Amino acid sequence: MNQQPDSTRLNGFSDNANAQYAPYQAQPTGQPYWQQPTYGAQYAAAMQPQKKSRGWIVALVAVVLLFAFLFATLASCNSVMMGASSSMLGTGTQSAVDSLSEDAVGVITIDGTIAYDGTTASPEGLKAQLDRAENNPHIKVVVLRVNSGGGTATAGEEMACYVEGFSKPIVVSSASMNASAAYEISSQADYIFTAKTTAIGAIGTAMQVTDLSGLLDKLGITIENITSADSKDSSYGTRPLTEEEREYYQSMVDVINETFMETVASGRSLSMEQVRALATGLTYTGIEAVQNGLADEIGTREDAIAKAAELAGMRTYAVVSLEPDSDDLSDLVGLLSSSKMSNEDVIERLKELNGNGPQH
Repeated sequence: MNQQPDSTRLNGFSDNANAQYAPYQAQPTGQPYWQQPTYGAQYAAAMQPQKKSRGWIVALVAVVLLFAFLFATLASCNSVMMGASSSMLGTGTQSAVDSLSEDAVGVITIDGTIAYDGTTASPEGLKAQLDRAENNPHIKVVVLRVNSGGGTATAGEEMACYVEGFSKPIVVSSASMNASAAYEISSQADYIFTAKTTAIGAIGTAMQVTDLSGLLDKLGITIENITSADSKDSSYGTRPLTEEEREYYQSMVDVINETFMETVASGRSLSMEQVRALATGLTYTGIEAVQNGLADEIGTREDAIAKAAELAGMRTYAVVSLEPDSDDLSDLVGLLSSSKMSNEDVIERLKELNGNGPQH
């Protein structure tokens, strides 16, 4: 009774049966066959002919259908959200701008630090949208929605030149802040709106040089700069400035700030004496800015749009948003793959689909 079954009896059965039977041959328990109930049950099951499973085909079809459903859902949500955004905010998508058939006000948002980052808060980004408005016969006027505390002086200078050279009227709508380089840009517009509590102005220039030499000494760190000229390492922060270097940098700041003031004086039709008196480096409230000539009127974004339409002689018009092209679906997929997002985060993102050198 303790004899193991003849392996020839397994002929014609699947390899799986041999695999299930083999462990019992390799691990005898020393007990009589009839005292091994689990052995007998498993061996009997192994002796049954095995049916080929087609479950993987069903699983593959299910995965394909799932991806198709998700793609269709995302595309649908994107379309709905962009449409809702356009209708609620009065703005248009890329295709809406290009397919305009009526006169329109184009809105460009300058938000964040003025820099060279390709957004509409940069020279390249702003010029691209101004050129787009310039070349579209239906866009008669532009509103700049500004919410920025300034940034790189040279970027602000370039952007101010682009606004000054634009052939169509430009109206500025100031949000919570319109300061320094952002105000230099705004000063070239035809009309400036501000809220009563907007921080606006801050005409001034700053350059920062950090001296870490005292801290390095305390840490026992010595840094030697090998330079081609004595002042080449003046901005490295490893030693204090000399008096000559401090005077040099001060002269540079004064020259840059003089250009800033000249730009404001020209754009706002103020004298250099008036602008110099206002160039304290500090911001003014919107109320003060209207009083001292840095702004024209207290008003909202909608007031700015209405004024723009008036300057362009339009009674009926559309309002379209001018902004850089973006692939919303790709942005969403990138976020999903690079971060841990909850269902609520995904929903919010779907709803949202539709900023070195001298500083001003």
